[in-house]
Order: sequence, then C-alpha cells, then structure tokens
Amino acid sequence: MTLTLLPHRDKVGLTDGELLVAGAWRPARDGATWTHRHPATGEEIGTIAVAGPSDVDDAVRAARRAFDDGPWPRTRAGQRIGLLHRYADLLREHAEELRALQALDNGIPLSFGGIYAPSVGAAADVFDHHAGWVDKVGGETLPPYQGGDHLAMTFREPIGVVAAILPWNAPFLLFAQKVAPALATGCTVVLKPSEYATFTVLRMVRLLAEAGLPDGVVNVVTGPGDPTGEALITHPLVDKISFTGSRAVGRRIVAASAATLKRVSLELGGKSPTLVFPDAPDIGLAAMTTMGTVTMGLSGQACVAHTRALVHRDVHDQFVAVAQMMAGAVTYGDPFDAGVLASPLINTRQLDRVLGLVDRAQEQGATLVTGGTRPDGDLAAGNFVRPTVFTGVRNDMEIAREEVFGPVLAVIPFESEDEAVALANDTEYGLGAGLYTTDVRRAFRLARRLRAGTVGINGFQIEPHLPFGGFKQSGLGREGGRSAVEAYTELKTVLMPLTDELM
Repeated sequence: MTLTLLPHRDKVGLTDGELLVAGAWRPARDGATWTHRHPATGEEIGTIAVAGPSDVDDAVRAARRAFDDGPWPRTRAGQRIGLLHRYADLLREHAEELRALQALDNGIPLSFGGIYAPSVGAAADVFDHHAGWVDKVGGETLPPYQGGDHLAMTFREPIGVVAAILPWNAPFLLFAQKVAPALATGCTVVLKPSEYATFTVLRMVRLLAEAGLPDGVVNVVTGPGDPTGEALITHPLVDKISFTGSRAVGRRIVAASAATLKRVSLELGGKSPTLVFPDAPDIGLAAMTTMGTVTMGLSGQACVAHTRALVHRDVHDQFVAVAQMMAGAVTYGDPFDAGVLASPLINTRQLDRVLGLVDRAQEQGATLVTGGTRPDGDLAAGNFVRPTVFTGVRNDMEIAREEVFGPVLAVIPFESEDEAVALANDTEYGLGAGLYTTDVRRAFRLARRLRAGTVGINGFQIEPHLPFGGFKQSGLGREGGRSAVEAYTELKTVLMPLTDELM
C-alpha cells in the first residue's frame, strides 16, 4: 500500500499558515504563499504565507513599538515569571498535538518524542528554567575608584528587538532556546520559522497568547530565506539576531549585521567526533549510542550528531559490527506509526547532496559497510536513505570534513591518545564531542584538550541550564543558562554622586 499522510493531515485539521503582526494573524500583503510537501511522501501538506519586505517591516515595527512603548519590558518580575510558567504548562498539556504537527512538518516520528532533547517536555523545561532567571537579572554595586563620594552601579537591560531564526530539525527545543531567554529578559521578538517546520511553531506561538503575552511582543514572519529571512536580517530596527542553521547563512548574517552592528548569536552545526578507547565501559553500547545519534529520529539531521567515530584499532572491528547491526534495525515509514524510528531527509536537495557525498566517499577510497542507498516500494517517493557506515576513512576525506546532515557514520581508527585528539580537533567545526573510557584521569585530560563546546563522557545530552554552542566555525555565543540571559541583555554603568560636589 502506498504511504500517505493526508488522513493524518485531515485529522489534525491543518489550516494555512499566516503571519502574526501586532497580535493580528493575516496573509502576506501580496498574497504570496509557499507549499509544503511532506519529505516522506512528497504530498502537499499545506501552504504558508511568504512575508515580503513590507510584511517584515510591519512585524519589526510592531516589535519595536512593543519594546519602546509597550508594557512587556517594564512588566514586574512576578508577572513575567507567572506567564512563562503558565506557558510551560500549556506546552506540556498540548504535547500530543504538537508532536503530530511536527510529524506533518518535518517527518520526525512520534516514537522519537520520548527522547528528551527534541521533546516538547524539554522545551517546557527551558521556559521554566528561564522563568527562574527573571528576578535574578541584575548588576553590581562597585566601590568608587577615585573622585568624590559616589555610587558606581551596573544594570542588565533587555537588548531590544530580537530576530529569532529557527531551523526545521528541532522546532520545540530551538524555539524555546531563543524565545524563552528573550522574554525572560524583557525583549520583543520577530520569529522566523523554517518553511519546513512552520505549522509546529505557529501553534507554539498561539499558545503564548493563551498564556497572556501582550500583543506585539512576539511577531511571526513565515517563508523561505529569500525574501523573508533576508529582509529580517538586514532590517535596521532589529537589535539582535539569533540564528541556528548553516555556516553559509551564518556568514551572510554576520555580513548583514555589520551595517548597524547588530548583536549576533549563531549556532552553525558541527562534525562532532566520538572517541572510543579499549577501556570504554561497553564497546557495544558506545557503538549503539554513536550510531543512534546518526540514524534514530532525525536520521543524522542534527547539528551535534556524532558523525565521526574515532575508534582505537583494538576495538575497531567490534565497534563497526555493532554499528552495522544498529543500522539494520532502523525503520522508516509513516511517522505516526509507533514502529517507525527515523525520519526522511528534509527535501530532495538534501537527499541528492547526501547521496553525492556517499558516492564521492567511495571514489576517494572509503569502504561502504552498509547502507548508502534508497529504499524502494512504498518508501520510494520519500527522501529516505538507508543508515550508512563507512570504514577506511581518512580525516582528509570529504565525508570526514563536511557536515553530511544525513544518516552517515565515518569510522576512523587511531592508535594513541595524542593521535585521537589530533584527529578530533582537525576540523573547522567545534560543536560537540563524545568520549568513552573508564580511565577518569584520561576523561578529564581529554575533555580539556578537545576543542568543542560540549564534551560528553560516556554519554551526551543537552540540558536547559547548561550553555550550548561551539568553538571555531560552529558559531558565536551560547544558548542556555546564564550565558543566554547575558546574550539577550546589554550591560549599563550608572554613576551617581552622593554629595552636592561633582565627581
């Protein structure tokens, strides 16, 4: 039977996606729309408005008015805390609905919803965590350094209008990581979701209104990067851009921000290594965990997927055998089916790119152990690629250097600790890394030597209170915890004399 998702779409009752400007939902001024085709079937799921420059200008000016003249930046801490907690509760109440919308957007199976990081629960926890920061966003009082009797103080104030640009692969968590600290610190937001995961985000925004957020504090512009994203990143009234996505777009944002010196936070992906030593607690579990980040749920379409397995020669073959077995256990199909474990690639362009990288890896001498092909039959219309494992990979091969964003694992052998570290750090990226060993001294020693923003020892996860971001070309700044609060505020110094004499 041919796979179809139209009954699920009809059951959800999906409606066309509109723009949100100053509390009012509306189509684009020129009526332009974009049609979303599901990556598992190619079927038309729905249409969204394509915001042109005038629509983006309307949204930014609404956010500007809400920041300059509206109540949100001046709302008392207790009220802001209460709203963020109410919103977190609403997310949890609507978790099943949101997971269904995500499955219609990007094809992530419902079975993956129990994994913490990409779940609705994780997004709710991010809002709860940042609610706890609202009454702690403060400065310092400092002793006078010279001059007369006076007070020297610092304050942290909201940065202003934030352009938050989301990718398609983890809309729950990434919405929360950008919007929660922005709201906690008193900023206003113009949100641009990916055209491949719009319907999930629109529902999350509607829940903000139910929680009591004033009109204009969060505005939404939808559509592709050009024209919508380009108009947003170049708008002179935007104070800060927070972006998660590709390096190419990140570079464009840095260039566009120069004209007005916008503040910028960027998370631009990675080529994260896992280092597996013979004394790992369990070689099989290390292989399953590593292969799982590359195949399960997102099919390797995750910024921090550990797509380079650096494995000691003594356990290389054992690791590869388990990874191959794990690859064979992954199932594709209807994302609403509880037995389906992984998603399709997001579009045909990405499908062609991944298959091209697989072909070139073999041309460059890597050995294809399993996968690298598309399934046929009922899945032939979808953007599916079978889980893929390569051995005989050198670190200078394209498959070891490019962020594949697909279910492809490159296994590279090493013999010494120093060689492993050199291989791990020999990359333009530096987002994450994994390390499997029972030697505590080695674990701490290598965690310090690895040039990555997050290093997991015998496991890897993302938590709401921890900073997340990358070294090198993996981005600028951090999301999560205190670092996020600081990224959405400006530091102001105030001097006040305590006598009639000038300082």
